[in-house]
Amino acid sequence: MLNVGRIEKGFVLDHIPAGKSMSIYHHLQLDKLDCTVAMIMNAKSNKMGAKDLLKVECDLENINLDVLAVIDHNITVNVIKDGEIVEKKELILPKEVKNVFKCKNPRCITSIEQELPHIFVLSDGNKQVYRCKYCEEKFDARSFF
Repeated sequence: MLNVGRIEKGFVLDHIPAGKSMSIYHHLQLDKLDCTVAMIMNAKSNKMGAKDLLKVECDLENINLDVLAVIDHNITVNVIKDGEIVEKKELILPKEVKNVFKCKNPRCITSIEQELPHIFVLSDGNKQVYRCKYCEEKFDARSFF
């Protein structure tokens, strides 16, 4: 049995679909932070069959939870202090995301004015559909991951 030690301060991302933790690692830009990250892949889970986990020793403020919510709002975020879970954060699809994904419409103002932020507004929460704030181009967040 694999045993990965507990962390003293940081957070654990639990209930990640099996095989997706590396993608989350890159989307959250954990490689650019100076912190310890433990990645557990294909762990047995009664609820999911198999799952991934990420244990990260750094402040949660360093992470864009909107990105994580867009990737999968069913992921559990456990905040750790003194080696114990002190809070479980629920991820909710954000109403608006900024610079998480780019508008693919070649006629959108963001393709001409490249310093403009790419802002998308949630238009259908059930289907996880966002639309570009400038041109209304549709983006299916389920395809992001």
